[in-house]
Amino acid sequence: MTDAHDLAPYACKPEESRGRLYPEPESATRTCFQRDRDRIIHTAAFRRLQYKTQVFVNHEGDYFRTRLTHSLEVSQITRSVCRCLRLNEDLGEALALAHDLGHPPFGHAGEEALEEMMAPFGGFDHNAHSLRVVTRLEERYADFDGLNLTWETLEGLVKHNGPVTGAGETRPVPRAIADYVAEHDLALDTYSGAEAQVAAVCDDIAYNNHDIEDGLRAELFTIDDLRGVPLVGPVLARVEAAHPDLDHGRKIHEVVRTLIGVMVTDLLAETERRLTGVAPQSSDDIPTSGAPVAGFSEAMRENDAALKQFLLKNMYRHYKLNRMTSKARRVVKDLFALFLAEPNCLPTEWRRKAGPDGSEETAILVTDYIAGMTDRFALDEHRRLFDVQARTS
Repeated sequence: MTDAHDLAPYACKPEESRGRLYPEPESATRTCFQRDRDRIIHTAAFRRLQYKTQVFVNHEGDYFRTRLTHSLEVSQITRSVCRCLRLNEDLGEALALAHDLGHPPFGHAGEEALEEMMAPFGGFDHNAHSLRVVTRLEERYADFDGLNLTWETLEGLVKHNGPVTGAGETRPVPRAIADYVAEHDLALDTYSGAEAQVAAVCDDIAYNNHDIEDGLRAELFTIDDLRGVPLVGPVLARVEAAHPDLDHGRKIHEVVRTLIGVMVTDLLAETERRLTGVAPQSSDDIPTSGAPVAGFSEAMRENDAALKQFLLKNMYRHYKLNRMTSKARRVVKDLFALFLAEPNCLPTEWRRKAGPDGSEETAILVTDYIAGMTDRFALDEHRRLFDVQARTS
């Protein structure tokens, strides 16, 4: 952990935290942000990330990334960057570990299916659902629902991609966020703190580069296909020049680790440049600076966009993934439609909370239930409910 005396003036400091919705005595051994991190790690939602996928359905192979391995990788990069920038590593780590808690099963396919099914009831947003998980759905503590995280962690979780309201933002505020801020204001019209901004960019670094590795291992594209991709091609050429006899698996790893290092170096340099221009004197100066302080240089943003375009064309729209995501969407839609029309099919502890058949109240409950499923549980539940020969429990 970065020593508190070594933190930059604009870092979030534990002793300056705005506190928790429900006041609690401070820990004698941990800062408030360390407690947030630990509470996140001990949640059922965090454990379930082990069986929720990034891109591939969980049973496709043990070596593909899951939401859990991705969150740990984002956390590692975030801690390193925060340390170099003298930001609060513990807050950055907590945000990195929590950022995917609201994702439903089957990656983006599951999210798209829930967005479609919830459209008549206010929609679905995984960031908003992450907030709902940590403020309401986790039922662990005697005195409150959720985890009672600090204001700074909740604010960063909601706004790590930028302001939710204000100039230039036209999308309606997701219901879960609007409901929570009515009781606990998270200043939706400003940027998040520097730690949350760093975590968001590190998320980008992690999933782009690790999708390269997963895509190569799944043989959706070849290493030769990468030679024309800006940044990736030159890094590949550099690795091959330094290690001409490297086997395929090690070459993939060497390219990916080098790419991560190049992107992190750019993030550090550009963020330091922006911070010098803003000259913040405290953490309060970051949200009101009018623009993100953490980010890539213009050249790296162009490289990042080119890599995303390559992955979109060669991986995310590959016919093998299209078939898999089509099945995944059908599973989620089938489950949602059945439970909404017949909430008596929900497990007992969920059925007791349901409203009338087809109601908005029931739709929200069904979303909570489905979003909490792992890939494997969703497939099993679908089989139990739609295969007439399957056991129902």
